[in-house]
Amino acid sequence: MLEVEKLVVSKQRVADHGEVYTGKREVNAMLDLVKQETERIESKFLEPACGTGNFLVEILERKLQVVIKRYRKSQVDFERYGIVAVSSIYGVDIIADNVEATRGRLFEIFYNHYSELFKSRIKEKCLSTVRFLLEKNIVHGNALSLKTETDPPQPIVFSDWALVTGSMIKRRDYAFHELSPNESVPKDDLFAQPSLENDLGKTAFIPEPIKDYPLTHFNKLSDAE
Repeated sequence: MLEVEKLVVSKQRVADHGEVYTGKREVNAMLDLVKQETERIESKFLEPACGTGNFLVEILERKLQVVIKRYRKSQVDFERYGIVAVSSIYGVDIIADNVEATRGRLFEIFYNHYSELFKSRIKEKCLSTVRFLLEKNIVHGNALSLKTETDPPQPIVFSDWALVTGSMIKRRDYAFHELSPNESVPKDDLFAQPSLENDLGKTAFIPEPIKDYPLTHFNKLSDAE
């Protein structure tokens, strides 16, 4: 795991990428403006320049506190809704070190709560699913170009993970550049599919998935890749 404390932000990196780290107090003050959403387990958040994940780790911590309060007495329910919480968080960053740091910090938050509650009963399958989700949701890319930082660059793709029945999750993949085609289309969810006509009488955008997956048990998502 890459520890964020060991990342050295040089003057050149600041000049090249404009890296600015927001402090914990400021992060929480800003998140309190949408406090209800940060405590809704399935509410989706995207940080298009996530850095080392200062916003995302606080969001996950808030969500997991709700999961703990509701499901601490049931391991399978904690796993199910803990995975839903992890799957609801998305990030993009142009610097590879930052992406690894964010994934590591988010995994550590989940692991610490999971192991504290269930100790020797924790399941590697559950941890593998969390790692898989973070690999998919935290992307090494450029949110301005909407492409990955690979050679050659590829369009960024995000997966929508929806708990639809019992322990089964529906996955649909969407191209990032098609999720928000213009600012005139109001959406209250990253993957929202509004009605064909909005309140202003304008045609609303309905994103089409580029890939659709069969229902899969929440602890077997990585097996279905």
